[in-house]
Amino acid sequence: MFIGSFRYSVDSKGRISIPSRFRKYVSQDANDTFIITRGLLQCIDVYPQDNWKQDVLVRINQLDDFDPDESTFKRLLLELAAEDKLDSQSRLLIPKNLLEFAGIEKEVLILGQNKKIEIWNPDIYDSLKRENTKPFSEIAKQVMQKKPK
Repeated sequence: MFIGSFRYSVDSKGRISIPSRFRKYVSQDANDTFIITRGLLQCIDVYPQDNWKQDVLVRINQLDDFDPDESTFKRLLLELAAEDKLDSQSRLLIPKNLLEFAGIEKEVLILGQNKKIEIWNPDIYDSLKRENTKPFSEIAKQVMQKKPK
């Protein structure tokens, strides 16, 4: 389970270190391999390979290529996607096109999101939080009252 946030830097080759607190939750089934893709907002989503296969790929495979919205979603999600394996210093190489998509230059905010990791430009993330005017208590009430699936 990935929780917490960390501020790191991107090196000149586009590599980002994965925090040690996160690495301990990467299962052996992932084989230190991650799927990196665009997030729903202006961020980068990073999934351990096993979580990607169990949670995301299963849903992608159910999408109808003949439905324009489903096909467009799949295309946009996968067009920038990449796979990478942690190097000896526990870094992932983030493709340049994903760094550009997320507006990331030097600094990153790495957020744990349970089964995935989000990588943000810290300024964009802070701006997003300021724009959200709905109190946390209202959001919590709305989303946490839903019954489990």
